[in-house]
Formats: sequence, C-alpha cells, structure tokens
Amino acid sequence: MSFFSKKPRSSSSSYAPSAPSLPESYDQRGQAYGTSHQSNHSQQQQQQQSYYGQGNGGGSSYGHSGFPPGTSPDVIRSFEMVDRDGSGFIDENELQQAISSGYQRFSIRTIRLLMFLFKNPHDPLRFGPKEFAALWGCLGQWRGIFERYDKDRSGKIDLFELRDALYSLGFAIPSSVLQVLISKYDDGSGRRIELNFDSFVECGMILKGLTEKFKEKDKRHTGTTTFNYDEFMSMVIPFLVSYD
Repeated sequence: MSFFSKKPRSSSSSYAPSAPSLPESYDQRGQAYGTSHQSNHSQQQQQQQSYYGQGNGGGSSYGHSGFPPGTSPDVIRSFEMVDRDGSGFIDENELQQAISSGYQRFSIRTIRLLMFLFKNPHDPLRFGPKEFAALWGCLGQWRGIFERYDKDRSGKIDLFELRDALYSLGFAIPSSVLQVLISKYDDGSGRRIELNFDSFVECGMILKGLTEKFKEKDKRHTGTTTFNYDEFMSMVIPFLVSYD
C-alpha cells in the first residue's frame, strides 16, 4: 500500500525547510521523510524570531523547573499566565488561550490534535512545561513555512500554496488527496477555499503524523508497505477521534 510519493531531494534544494518534527518519543526515525533538526541560535537570534508572542525577551520568573534548559523567558511567561492554579500543568482550554493570544485563535479541534501528538505520557489530558515548550517551538517552525508560502500576505493560503508548501517539505501529495484534505474547510459559501494558520497547522500535522506512522511499517523506506485491517484502523482512527 502506498500512501504518498516522496520528492527526491538534491543538494541544490538544501535550503528548503524540512517538516517540523513531532516529539522525539513519537518521531522515531527522520532520515527519509522530511523531519527537521533545529539549529542552535544565540539568545539574540531567539529574541528576533517571530515565534508566538516572542518579543525582545526581558525578565521572567522561572517558576516551573520542568522547562528545558535555554527555554525563552517569553515561552515560560506564556505558560505561567494561563497556569492560574500554579500546578505546573495546563488543560486544553488553557493551552488554547496561550497559543491563541500570540497569533490568532486556534480552534479546540486543532488544540486537541496537538495535545494528542505532543501528549504528556503521564497525564495525556494536560500539558507540562516540557510539552508546552516543544509545541511552541514546532509551531514557530510551521509559522515560518506558512509565511513563506502566503505570497500575498493575506493571512491565508489556497490549495496551490498548500501544495507548494507541502512539496517543499518533501511531501508530494496527490492532487486528489489535497482536494479531500482541504474540502473539510469548505464553509459552503461557494468561495475559494483558503486555510488560515490554524487550519494549515492541522493539515500539516495530520500529514506529518500519518507519514511517521506509515514509515514505522516501511522499514526499507520505499514508499510502499502492507497493512492488515487492524493495523490500518489503529493508525488512522486516533487522528480522527483525538480532536473531534
């Protein structure tokens, strides 16, 4: 069974971004399907990046020791602002508030998908500092990709821009699959379907997540593998029910 085509990569296209990685515990092998490796930036470079809500740094208390070393004070501050009970954990509504305050409102459907993909193994219904920091960095990467392909700076991308963005990440998705994927965002108005950043992240993470599950079976990285019915359902269903 072959679910996708893999775009050949040449040395001349090494500038193209690779798909933001899922957490290490989920993204087990990244050598053939367009996963990324974040480079180390200086503190000044981190302050200049247009990640969610990051401004020019500044002081912030490091009240939660669970954040990875080097986490931006702005990321910690965003977590602390919604962690009102000071428990060190936030639920889906608090996560929605933290992410939405930095850019645009994220639907609870997308939030639930992200919580599924970045879930805390000890408490899948809540995020701790580690999961929050990992998600924040990943969203910053997706935002950079979105802005690169939002050619007219409308804050939305259409089917062709989505195709180009995915292709640059190594996902040569058939047009028929893209049509199905984007059709779920049709509001029935008859207007051309366009995706805002929230929907773009949702599409990208679904494709990324399913690709990672596929490659677990595709041991030789040929783009073709075999599933039995139970394996197929176990792979796909979590992406359908985790955020409904």
